[in-house]
Amino acid sequence: MINLLKYLMTGDVLTAKQAETALKDIASGHQNEAQVAAFLMAYNMRMVTADELKGFRKAMLSLAAPLSFKGIRTLDIVGTGGDGKNTFNISTLACFVCAGAGAKVTKHGNYGVSSVSGASNVVEQIGITFATTQEQLNKQLEAANITFLHAPLFHPAMKNVAHVRKQLGLKTIFNLLGPICNPAKPDVMLLGVHSETTGKLYRDVMKETTVDFAIVHALDGYDEISLTDDTRVMMKKSNQLYTPRNFGFNRVTPQALEGGATIASNARIFMDILRGKGTEAQNSVVLANAAMAISLYENNSYNAALEMAKKSLFDGKALACLNQLKSA
Repeated sequence: MINLLKYLMTGDVLTAKQAETALKDIASGHQNEAQVAAFLMAYNMRMVTADELKGFRKAMLSLAAPLSFKGIRTLDIVGTGGDGKNTFNISTLACFVCAGAGAKVTKHGNYGVSSVSGASNVVEQIGITFATTQEQLNKQLEAANITFLHAPLFHPAMKNVAHVRKQLGLKTIFNLLGPICNPAKPDVMLLGVHSETTGKLYRDVMKETTVDFAIVHALDGYDEISLTDDTRVMMKKSNQLYTPRNFGFNRVTPQALEGGATIASNARIFMDILRGKGTEAQNSVVLANAAMAISLYENNSYNAALEMAKKSLFDGKALACLNQLKSA
């Protein structure tokens, strides 16, 4: 590890293979914690390269609990966090809308880092029990079209760096890795990023995979289609700018997307929206994100996918998926 640190401190970058080996070594728990902290801080001092991120991602997925959904086409919607906007749980709500529209969703999430309530916080608060086995995940997916993977349960090797990360009290390379390391290896992903630089980095990594993906970045800094400003949408073969009207909605205010001050209040917002009591702005942003994901999943037009999303939310199908997930 000391030789690796010396190498990084001179400004050199790692190959994908070197990065893969380095992360596996760190995750083994056999490394000096001070040196692990120094390694993590090296990537707070400069942006990770695409090759390094590819290597780190490969290591993370190889160390994760092995999962297989037997040829089922699955989907995930996830954001990097870090936008500091403290919105309600848009991505997680959009996942339930996708499930209600017929998509099979393997939602990957964790407790909040930069917001009051992360995906795992709200899912736990509304009474969903985290699945821990392939059998439980399969049962949930069959019953509800959606299952939830609480990240720490499926990345056991990361327990060996949890203490260092907690002691640092800073975001690290693992925060950037989380969204692209779903152990279910979904076929379709809508990835939200809070900066265009991160979006381009993700695109460089994901375009070499078989995943059908779209990376979205609102120009005012949201890591999702926020409708508060124009949105950059990056896919494998395209890079376009969309206005709120392109998504079929009016522009909304940042205040309209704010989450609650507690996990419980965020859960109330979450359930109000699924029960048809959301505001126009709340419904619009959830539908826009869900429709973009559905269009990728179904390989249909955005407008056709939007109609599917509306039926899912307003006809109570998304709520039914939630209730089925709770009882599965």
